[in-house]
Amino acid sequence: MPSRRALLSTALATAAIPARAQDGWPNRPIRITAPFAPGGSADTLGRLVAQELQTALGQSVVVENRPGAGGVLGSLAVARAAPDGYSFVISGIASHVVAPAINSAAGFDPVRDFTHIAFLGGPPTVFIVNNNVPARNLAEFVALARGGQRFAFGSPGAGTHGHLFGIAFMNAGRFEMDHIPYRGAGAAMGDIIGGSVPAGSITLSSAAGAIRGGTVRALALTTPTRARSFPDIATFSEQGFPELSAMTWFGLSGPAGLPAPITERLNREVVRAMALPRIRDRLEADATEAVSMTAAEYTRFIETETARWAPIARAAGVRAD
Repeated sequence: MPSRRALLSTALATAAIPARAQDGWPNRPIRITAPFAPGGSADTLGRLVAQELQTALGQSVVVENRPGAGGVLGSLAVARAAPDGYSFVISGIASHVVAPAINSAAGFDPVRDFTHIAFLGGPPTVFIVNNNVPARNLAEFVALARGGQRFAFGSPGAGTHGHLFGIAFMNAGRFEMDHIPYRGAGAAMGDIIGGSVPAGSITLSSAAGAIRGGTVRALALTTPTRARSFPDIATFSEQGFPELSAMTWFGLSGPAGLPAPITERLNREVVRAMALPRIRDRLEADATEAVSMTAAEYTRFIETETARWAPIARAAGVRAD
């Protein structure tokens, strides 16, 4: 039977393992994976936060785009990484709600296999049309769609919030559209502006420049009330679709088992960064809402969003790219 001294030594050694993982952290570059292509909201928010974390932590914080399979490829890589505080992912509704719900081969559980750290924010979705479509509001668009004109709509990808919201819009309006998934909002916007795709269900932050430039027309926003930065865009609610109020959201997550002190420090730094006037002004320009959440609150939020959107994705037979 082991001696008391031997048992004590073993216990102390075990307790020291997570402590050693935290000592001097961070002492090398940190990687944040954005699991979608450059130009979209995940990429934009990831880079905003990375810049602030780099200053706060005194280490290089690099954002790496790794798109594919509705956010699964980049998310899975982080789920499999060591929980040492150097690998993180921009989590979101597509990668951590929809993809695991519709793809049994995703390879991760969105709660069990991650340490969810902080909520970053969320832009609303905007339904846009190019200038070849005569509709000026939702009523005119729905009338065209019900009257026999078959529209296609682009989204940042299969299983993204833009895709799901397009489905929700069709269900509520009782009409059909063809969905064209892209690998990121930037690619979708290019084809919508170019005229090859007539409509889009896109995050406002990704479409804002084209809306301001007049190369696309915004028919409705998913905000509960009109956005201060886009007061001329009516909401879905005021146009007769009160159930269509939601936002695309993103947060910062790491592998399961991340030491609590690292999680807590990162949460503090993210909450501090998102409250900075320059960050709030940048987000408000695109009607992106930053909400302060603890790590536990963000985890519960993901569970709530799963209960809302996963059944819609399954019922529609959504398949991730």
